[in-house]
Amino acid sequence: MKNILVVNQLKKIYPPATKRESEFCALDGISFTVKKGEIVGLLAPNGAGKSTTIQMLIDTLKPTSGTIEYFGKDLHQNRSEVLQHVTFASTYIKMPWRLTVMENLWIYALLYGLNREQFNQRVESFLTFFGVWDQRHKTIGMLSAGQITRIMLAKAFIPHPKIVLLDEPTASLDPDMAHQVRDFVKRQQKEYGMSIIYTSHNMDEVAAVCDRVIFLNHGKIVALDTPDNLAKSVSLARVRLWVKDGLKRTERFANEQGLVSHIEDREIVIEIDEPAIAGFLASLADAQIEYSQISIDKPTLEDYFLSMSKQEQTK
Repeated sequence: MKNILVVNQLKKIYPPATKRESEFCALDGISFTVKKGEIVGLLAPNGAGKSTTIQMLIDTLKPTSGTIEYFGKDLHQNRSEVLQHVTFASTYIKMPWRLTVMENLWIYALLYGLNREQFNQRVESFLTFFGVWDQRHKTIGMLSAGQITRIMLAKAFIPHPKIVLLDEPTASLDPDMAHQVRDFVKRQQKEYGMSIIYTSHNMDEVAAVCDRVIFLNHGKIVALDTPDNLAKSVSLARVRLWVKDGLKRTERFANEQGLVSHIEDREIVIEIDEPAIAGFLASLADAQIEYSQISIDKPTLEDYFLSMSKQEQTK
């Protein structure tokens, strides 16, 4: 697939605020690509460089060095032309609160060259989908945080851009609406071949939506792979046993084998390498420990995120 976005050796260094401080490297030469029709997750602990990256991708912050190319064109040298095909939505960005929903969206549509017919068709479709069509004549200041988030999402997709940057798009939404947003994003990808950069603290959401994930920490890319491959790189699974008799013996047995375990009511949860699960269960049977229920939780993207964050904190 053709690359829609190419980031090459992007670096951002902030000068010291005072003579006693040293300069701060927020981004340390990161490089990645986004292909046509691809959804790429951008994950990072707080303060690791994610916001800096997003700001530079929409050209509200200039890099110290490195290049950003959209559609084969340098962003800095072709800013107006490039940004006609790039949109951005964030839970944390506000719209003019005295303007109505329709006024806000029409101004935005004009910036992207839409005519009134295109606007009317798309705005009704998107606002209806997000359940806020009946709010269209209200001012932004009259709406809830969840309603504003949905309108921000509609705003980002109304121009039918080639690439969308979504920053925490479901952070203030109820679970049912968050699920609808994920379905909507996947549909836009499928129907229009849209490329999307997606940030979220919900790892299950990222795993469900993204084709690849970039893990950023201390200004560097420390991993770049599919959600499944990253999750599989964490070897520990969780075995949950509902023990009928011998709960303490099971805990003691697990500890003797060097396994981490903890008890929740009559259930014991044991962290163990996946290949060792069968042997461990056989050993429990030999020890005549009975359990009525068992479940095995395979490693998830959240497990990977937490393990990587812990590793980076110890450096």
